[in-house]
Amino acid sequence: MKVSYKVPATTANLGPGFDCLGMALPLYNIVTIEETVMPSTGIEVNVMNDVENSDILELDSIPEDKDNIVLKAVETLYNLVGQEANELKININTNIPIARGLGSSASVIVGGLMCANELLGFPADEDALLSVATEVEGHPDNVVPAVVGGVVMSSLEDDGSIVYRKLNWPEEWHITVCVPDFELATNVSRSVLPQMVSMEDAVFNSKRLAMLVNALDNKDEKLIKLALDDRLHQPYREKLIPGFKEIRNALKHEDNVLGTVISGAGPSLLIVSQKNNTELIRNTVTDIWKDFNINFEIKSLNIEKNGAKKVD
Repeated sequence: MKVSYKVPATTANLGPGFDCLGMALPLYNIVTIEETVMPSTGIEVNVMNDVENSDILELDSIPEDKDNIVLKAVETLYNLVGQEANELKININTNIPIARGLGSSASVIVGGLMCANELLGFPADEDALLSVATEVEGHPDNVVPAVVGGVVMSSLEDDGSIVYRKLNWPEEWHITVCVPDFELATNVSRSVLPQMVSMEDAVFNSKRLAMLVNALDNKDEKLIKLALDDRLHQPYREKLIPGFKEIRNALKHEDNVLGTVISGAGPSLLIVSQKNNTELIRNTVTDIWKDFNINFEIKSLNIEKNGAKKVD
């Protein structure tokens, strides 16, 4: 039996929603798992990609042994139902840039779990899959929109369960993602964050997150410009992303630009605008990043409203 799932990229945080907000984007990884016929063939992991994306994907960094994160996710689910993951061939077709803050790991974790769950006869419901995916990934902000699509606020509860709700995203607000030509591992990006923050900064983010939810509900362009600010992670991570501060400040003065944030752990940038003014954004980012010798790809994207989907 062979099963394949196509899973979208995700961007997390959206400014003030650290570890609780995420959005699915129309870039995809496909995970295929096949039960091999011959016994004692063990586990085989293969990583591949579309040729046109090979320059930015840097697949050499993805392990194809027991350290592969898809295999870890699959083994976790198999063990949960009292079985062992034996005699499996895992193919990962990755088209989401790796270590760029676009949820590449969450995408393949979800894809692996969806495939494994079907091979096992669907023992896990959505709640269980979200809990296992979060256990493997470490936080729910990427894995939840990868499963359900759209813009999602989520919470990992003390008992390991995941609570989530979808939020509306105004169709008039466009997303532009700028993907630089260097990686930033999530563990490095998290290492610069403080263990404690001031009450002032905590209250600031609470206010901004409340503003963000209200701005989305009411398509409030004035409020969203305030709401995308943050004091919990971006002030610390910006030192790892040359030019981010300059790009954000330059675009802040453009009428149609609503805000610039770090996508997930970075280093990709996510820019929200009223109109699809990609050329203006491209020129601004190019002018600033060329001073830092940074090349990049720019993608104008819609929100992916659907999550992981089975494919033939």
